[in-house]
Amino acid sequence: LVAAGPACPQTMTDSPSSSTLNDTALPRTLEGLRTAYRAGVTPAQVLARLQREWQALPADDAAWLARATEAQLQAQLHALEGQSPDTLPLFGIPFAVKDNIDVAGWVTTAACPGFAYTATDTAEVVQRLQRAGAILVGKTNLDQFATGLVGTRSPYGRPCSAFDDRRISGGSSSGSAVAVAAGLCAASIGTETSGSLLSPAAQNG
Repeated sequence: LVAAGPACPQTMTDSPSSSTLNDTALPRTLEGLRTAYRAGVTPAQVLARLQREWQALPADDAAWLARATEAQLQAQLHALEGQSPDTLPLFGIPFAVKDNIDVAGWVTTAACPGFAYTATDTAEVVQRLQRAGAILVGKTNLDQFATGLVGTRSPYGRPCSAFDDRRISGGSSSGSAVAVAAGLCAASIGTETSGSLLSPAAQNG
């Protein structure tokens, strides 16, 4: 897991397409979000900021391979109704998963179009995060079949370092590291064989 640095039950009127707070006032880290939720911020507001930031990304952004739909986000907000940071340790924490990890109903590609399939089951690690209250917001790019340390071996594009687009992102968990470093999610699942987490973590701070 790559991670960035008040009781608040959700209702379906808290749409992730609306927000009353300035985006800069919303924290991006695990602890920052926990504190904000206890102070009255809602997960819907955090998701609304994410959607606005997705819209502002350049057309050739290569960190994300799939983003949660409005319906998928709303379903996860609905599951948090009546919960809070006091009842769920990861209440409202937005997270992504590397696209070699299955989520039921989502396409898994492992960065290989010919390998792509729609998953029928959800990986246990994803289930555990969701049971703890975390919100899945998307799937991220990787070196094809998770074989590579530089983040450039994907037909879906080359994620750049979150700090300098002239530099590599590192791999193979390239998109996961970039998404967290850019503040688009508070955490992301990657995989490690021989540097696949260490390399992108080093390249993205």
